[in-house]
Amino acid sequence: MTTLSTATEQGAVLEHRLTAVDRCDSCGAQAYIAAEVNGSELLFCAHHGRKYEEKLRAVATSWHDETARLAESV
Repeated sequence: MTTLSTATEQGAVLEHRLTAVDRCDSCGAQAYIAAEVNGSELLFCAHHGRKYEEKLRAVATSWHDETARLAESV
């Protein structure tokens, strides 16, 4: 019997962790960027993520960007 392994079983990184319920802390639009700063997670839409990116990256301990999802075809 052959078993198929899934990406989860192989330990692959979760591709999309932000969902439609995750909202931008600045304007309330859907969040596509998550940054961890001082132990707190900040969520941003693509617009505000890019607007604050330079300053945030200097102090963020992690940066998660899913803005490429905006260009995916439906």
